[in-house]
Amino acid sequence: MNSTGKILVGIAAGAAVGALLGVLFAPDKGNETRKKIKERGNKLSDDLQEKFAKGKEKFNDLREDIRETIQETMRETKEKFS
Repeated sequence: MNSTGKILVGIAAGAAVGALLGVLFAPDKGNETRKKIKERGNKLSDDLQEKFAKGKEKFNDLREDIRETIQETMRETKEKFS
């Protein structure tokens, strides 16, 4: 895993722990606390999935741009030396 991936995982873990601690120390009944944990966990999961999907899309766009640039450079080089 590269350093960016490790950072993202660390941020996600920190956010999850912070949300969990916030709920656990809230003065609610047990069933309300469990409900809040579940809701916040679901929201965090949805948010992370959305962010990873956007990151994956950006990565794929960048990869396609690089591929096109390489192909164009190869064509120009071939034309120059032909």
